[in-house]
Amino acid sequence: MADHNTNPSNPYFLHSNESPAVVLVTPLLNGKNYHAWARAFKMAIESKNKIKFIDGSLTKPSPDDPLHIPWVRCNNMMLSWIQHSIEGSIVKSILWIDNASQVWKNLKDRYSKGIFDVPSPLSQSLHLINKPAIFLVSKKLCNRNSLLSLSATHGP
Repeated sequence: MADHNTNPSNPYFLHSNESPAVVLVTPLLNGKNYHAWARAFKMAIESKNKIKFIDGSLTKPSPDDPLHIPWVRCNNMMLSWIQHSIEGSIVKSILWIDNASQVWKNLKDRYSKGIFDVPSPLSQSLHLINKPAIFLVSKKLCNRNSLLSLSATHGP
């Protein structure tokens, strides 16, 4: 039972340096960046071995269970981390939900249905394009096309 106090692999373990005021990811969830935000947040809490608190696989133990208090403590930490990682207007809408997995589901239901904020392969590649070279090629093509149309109109 005391394993959760010393074993970092235990999902109930909280390191002494953990703080409920920490912002785990930026930018904050603003309603338009859900997919990127959710991925970053999941990565952050997976590194802390707390994913079970948002995926619903670690349910709240009964009050007489010795793990009830550690579950409540970790769930509250998760709630705080979520609240500190989203914009204030969204925080107000989830403030009174007491279960981290229910908050996670609420946010997913509300914000995951929009246009994905995941970059397309094209937009990911755009930053690799040499824009000055494209300009020069375009200019040469325009000049070539102008010469071709002049020769077609006025003869050789």
